[in-house]
Amino acid sequence: MHILKRTILVTGASSGIGRATAKHLLQQGHTVIGTSRDSTKFKISHQNFSFIEIDFSQLDTIPTKIKQLEKSFPKLDAVVFSAGYGQFGSLEQFSFNQIEQMMMVNFTSHVFITRTLIPRLKRKKQCNLIYIGSEAALKGTRKGSIYCASKFALRGFTQALRDECSTSSIHVSLINPGMVNTAFFDTLSFQPGDNPNQALQAEDIAETVSYILNTSKYSIIDEINLNPANKVINFKK
Repeated sequence: MHILKRTILVTGASSGIGRATAKHLLQQGHTVIGTSRDSTKFKISHQNFSFIEIDFSQLDTIPTKIKQLEKSFPKLDAVVFSAGYGQFGSLEQFSFNQIEQMMMVNFTSHVFITRTLIPRLKRKKQCNLIYIGSEAALKGTRKGSIYCASKFALRGFTQALRDECSTSSIHVSLINPGMVNTAFFDTLSFQPGDNPNQALQAEDIAETVSYILNTSKYSIIDEINLNPANKVINFKK
């Protein structure tokens, strides 16, 4: 199958799903621009890879940096929104600042980037906006009120945006993974099971992103839910 070479922005590209996605896309010959709040964490070295440092908790800086990126990469025609983090606990365990930070990084920053890019992207012959959601966008769970809220918000946003963009060349897709074996769980009190069938791998999500990008421009993949074959949660001692 012939793969159309694209210029793709990947947020959160320094680790986890974002890093795996950036590497997978580079292997397919695409040009990739990665973002992270700390450029020292980038460990990708490739002639078609560039990076930009953006702190998504600093919303006022996003439009300016994204506009600069547009000028530097005028062929940009796809975005993979994979930046985000998890924090879990009962609602009263969250400070007001922690609530605000999670909603900004996991949701509002994605909206700011989209709002900045979308006028120019609508003029492209083909464009994909791919958002990495979560199984937490499908069902609220105990001790997940804020994280679920951020992912529910993202899901609602993509559904509405997809309808708004239905007469343009922009295809809006959402991927909702279950538990993925990444550093996401390093700061949490739980993690997926140790067996291969008890967690997704970041590369699974990267391949799903590639599948969406390679779909015909005449069809849209609205939403994909991915889960490990056997869901197991291990609580750390």
